[in-house]
Amino acid sequence: MRYSYAVTTALLLGGAALTLVTGYPAGAQVAQNDNSQMARVVPRAGAPGSFADLTAQLQPAVVNISTRQKITVSTNNPFAGTPFEDLFGNQGGGNGQPVSREAQSLGSGFFISADGYIVTNHHVITAENGGKVEEITVTTADGTDYPAKVIGDDAQSDLAVLKITGRPNFPFVKFGDSRASRVGDWVIAIGDPFGLGTSVTAGIISAVLRNIDGGAYSRYIQTDASINRGNSGGPLFDMRGNVIGINNAIYSPTGGSVGVGFAIPSEIAQPIVQQLIRGEAVLHGYLGVRIQPVNEEFSAALGIPKNRGEYIQSVEPGGPADKAGIKVGDVVTSVGGSDVTPDQSLSYLVNNLQPGTRVPITLLRDGKTLTVTPTIARRPSDEELAKQSFNPNDKDQTQPQGQTGSGLLEKAVGISVIPLTPTIAGQLGLDQSTRGLVITQVDQSSDAAQSGLDRGMVIVAANGQPVATAAQLEAIVKSAQAAGRTAMLLRVQARGAPAVTVPIRLR
Repeated sequence: MRYSYAVTTALLLGGAALTLVTGYPAGAQVAQNDNSQMARVVPRAGAPGSFADLTAQLQPAVVNISTRQKITVSTNNPFAGTPFEDLFGNQGGGNGQPVSREAQSLGSGFFISADGYIVTNHHVITAENGGKVEEITVTTADGTDYPAKVIGDDAQSDLAVLKITGRPNFPFVKFGDSRASRVGDWVIAIGDPFGLGTSVTAGIISAVLRNIDGGAYSRYIQTDASINRGNSGGPLFDMRGNVIGINNAIYSPTGGSVGVGFAIPSEIAQPIVQQLIRGEAVLHGYLGVRIQPVNEEFSAALGIPKNRGEYIQSVEPGGPADKAGIKVGDVVTSVGGSDVTPDQSLSYLVNNLQPGTRVPITLLRDGKTLTVTPTIARRPSDEELAKQSFNPNDKDQTQPQGQTGSGLLEKAVGISVIPLTPTIAGQLGLDQSTRGLVITQVDQSSDAAQSGLDRGMVIVAANGQPVATAAQLEAIVKSAQAAGRTAMLLRVQARGAPAVTVPIRLR
């Protein structure tokens, strides 16, 4: 099983639309036997015999969003950058050299004002390399194409606001109050799945406040209304025609809908959208810890109820938590009086605090309850956080910024490196005072690989000289090459082992 964004790569097609309707079958009631003590529940009348009227009202406000970008691929596959890329190998007898292709992606969105403001997902307008796409086109329900401008976007909440012009009065919809939504309520979703064109699906709310990954904004409406790739950014409507969610992701073993879809609740989305429209930066709170929910195993080991609080796995040196005295092994049970639960994670509570806020946090430590009051910091960007995070076992992890850019180490030694920070040192089980370079990649055809160097090892010295930056190591390599040497000595340290000196042949 996996979670995936409901965005697809596709050819530009017609506009997307979306809508919904209301009611329950007249006379329906909860099944019960004669001995049941349950009170009879008679749902209100007004069955949704059809969603057509509501769909007709809402459809004009829903749009298709397509993007174009240039990508470089190391193949001559003529289908690179299209939905058929994986179906064909290198074609045309190419030599595998990098070639440029135009990639297209497809998503949905909706008008929230008559003057052309459109809400969608951040990932809909984001290039494959994490940067900005080169061109965004909005196609309205009547098939008209408009170039779109990004007014603002926020990667953390996965929201973006676009603006188009060209008409004096665009049809639009309004946000509703997702806090009033209940499990079992009817909802409808409209979008452009797989680039097929406008599609409307209906279902019910399966869960509210669903936490699917423990992230800072992992608080979703779950629905069984079909959501597929291409529906990303489209609205989820209640029976009054209000937007109570923004379709965002699905849970599926195949990438297609299996009746488990997720939408960002309007209670989260609406304030952020208004900030983006005003041109304000969206600030998120940051505590500087890595956490894990208290599952059954943790609760048994700690002697506390399961699903109560979250366990502190690591603390960022010098961060807000560290300064406040939070330690590894603490269990955070509440933030500002709000309990930490599976539906209300520590990340969610902290992320929604303004930087500079002093907030009481209740902890369990060695069976005792105590309270600390950290000052919440501003959450770093994803790029900055990437520099602080390193998983030696995840060879597919996006390489943090800061590694050598000249290519000399890759060519001459067969390795890539990044500076060792105190946070990464803690993650690698090394003393935080250790200085050096973390190996992030090793060319398996190099002597470095044959000599046992591996991802996650730390180079602390080269030819007897301490190294803390890629530039310092490159300078030593250049010096060795200039002296006509064909090898160099690297002093390397691995988790749980003393540093050793390894001779490495230069290429």
